[in-house]
Amino acid sequence: MRGTLSLWAMLVLFVALRANPGDAHEVTLQADPWTRPLVAAGLVASSTKREVVGGGLAHYSWKVRVGTGKYDAITVHRVVREAYPWVPARTRRAVFMVHGDLWGFVPAFLTNTCVKTMPENRSLASFLASEDVDVWGLDLRWVGVPEAETDFAFMADWTLGTHVKDVGTGLALADVVRRLGGNGGNNDRMFLLGWSRGATIGYAYLNGESQRPRAQRRVDGFVPMDMVLRFAPDAAPQREWACKRYEILQTARDEGRTEGGLLGPGAGLPVRLMGQQAAQNPNGSPYLLPPGLSLVPALTNRKLAVIAAGNTASLLEPLKPLTPGYHLAGSIPDAVGMPEKTAFTPEPTLFDYFQQAAPYQSLNEVVETEKQLCGLDVPYDDHLKDVKVPVLYVGAAGGVGTYGEYSTRLLGSTDVTRLIVRSRPEGQRALDVGHADLFLARDARVRVWKPMLQWMEAH
Repeated sequence: MRGTLSLWAMLVLFVALRANPGDAHEVTLQADPWTRPLVAAGLVASSTKREVVGGGLAHYSWKVRVGTGKYDAITVHRVVREAYPWVPARTRRAVFMVHGDLWGFVPAFLTNTCVKTMPENRSLASFLASEDVDVWGLDLRWVGVPEAETDFAFMADWTLGTHVKDVGTGLALADVVRRLGGNGGNNDRMFLLGWSRGATIGYAYLNGESQRPRAQRRVDGFVPMDMVLRFAPDAAPQREWACKRYEILQTARDEGRTEGGLLGPGAGLPVRLMGQQAAQNPNGSPYLLPPGLSLVPALTNRKLAVIAAGNTASLLEPLKPLTPGYHLAGSIPDAVGMPEKTAFTPEPTLFDYFQQAAPYQSLNEVVETEKQLCGLDVPYDDHLKDVKVPVLYVGAAGGVGTYGEYSTRLLGSTDVTRLIVRSRPEGQRALDVGHADLFLARDARVRVWKPMLQWMEAH
């Protein structure tokens, strides 16, 4: 295996050196050493794409068919340090990342490549890759649905279980490619990281994987970020909120809706517009106002985007949020208590980030998540006590925060570390570090990413 890889590496380097600069990408695609083994493993993947992201790192991606439908495809991503162009360096630690609502892999985890206000290496994926962690992840199917689409019948059968299978496909691809690169063996570790609804998918994946023979399992550790799977017994109000959300969303699903989420149909479209208007016309009047903000006086495009991030619950009315005071980005309030400016994430970064939202999302996964949060039976958590991998729970004190700790106790894991990122006491959670601040805040590298790296290195 390693001898074969060396021949491929020499061929890639030879072609790259002989080709004209403008031809290098096209020619080296023909010398892609991964396509044939992926096909042999039953993975219908496109040729590898490569993008240089600075600091000796490269971003690889594959589009993988996972069904017969028009949009039955995922994109698998890899961010890794390279020994040479097209030749990733060997690593002993790898992580597979699953995003949540609205933002796919690149805006969620490789943000510096699409948000122009973030400097090089200011994203979780770039940071970990620069520290010799092999970073993988995927775009869930709905990320690839274009804005022009109007018929969402194809989403009718997309569920949490669908996404769990797709994560398994992504992990299988990562395993094949990593072994081709000389990785693998008893000392290698693959961690599964899920942020927000991605953590819900991660729990469900591990629930299923726990029933396979140990030799067939791919995940060696779990990093759920800022999400609840089920509420603790003392969080009865939050469970009741979830039951109401489930009732309303299930009714919409019963009436035939297959697309949308907590913000309604096409949730990414107004988020994009808010970001665009805040960046381009900050002092102008908003084109649209969520019902919960219709009475805010003298509201500008900039203020609307800041409120959407700092008082996210106002976008959900009349629904209640996941947790009290839940928000995307912490803020500093004005005289009447409304968010006036961001506290941890620079506003230009936040506005650019909003513009990266995917337009659409499948509704079933949202309905199933709320059903689980309501305490009702779902087919994704029957074997959690059989999950015994090490766990690092990372919570944002102004997002889900401590409410997510109980979910880790449902697992059979005895090696559990909990990190709550906070700047204020629990009673001020409405102003504290938010759900997206874990990735966008100025000090996220120090307060979130470095402890995460240290945990991975210790395991």
